[in-house]
Amino acid sequence: MEDKEYKTVIESILFTMGNSVELEKIAAAIELDQNETKRLIEELAEEYKAENRGMRIIELEESYQMCTNQNTYEYLIRIAKQPKKHVLTDVLLETLSIIAYKQPVTKAEIERIRGVSCDHAVSKLVEYNLVMELGRMDAPGRPMLFGTTEEFLRSFGIHSLEELPEMSTLQMEEFKREAEAEVKI
Repeated sequence: MEDKEYKTVIESILFTMGNSVELEKIAAAIELDQNETKRLIEELAEEYKAENRGMRIIELEESYQMCTNQNTYEYLIRIAKQPKKHVLTDVLLETLSIIAYKQPVTKAEIERIRGVSCDHAVSKLVEYNLVMELGRMDAPGRPMLFGTTEEFLRSFGIHSLEELPEMSTLQMEEFKREAEAEVKI
């Protein structure tokens, strides 16, 4: 390989790893000795600096890391302060609809309906402020109860849960059977 190709690989390694990577590991990955690898990394770092690029390569105790140019921090802060748009996947929407119609509801109830674990989905919905913990059920193990938030209402353009679309009679019958089964337990 030529120097340019080695530098491309080094750049990819540092970008992908995110954290610092030891010179020894980079040299082993590109199959060069450490002195030659160090020369290539230092040249690449100088190229970034000379071109005033948005990225820099820094050395940290025989390791190297790609980081942002400190002259761009102001812009990074601006972008970080902008509100984030949350994407609701099918899994999140399904979990959210179960919570909306059955609240207050436990994770175990959601998992029984969905047939799969819901930890990640519920955590994401709490993080997005669409769902919140309502307290604990007065039952063995005192499981957490979940329900929707005001943000849920705002996000879906409704004023109260009574405005949720009606479920089909088939869905209602299924929920009734589940509720009766829970009472018998």
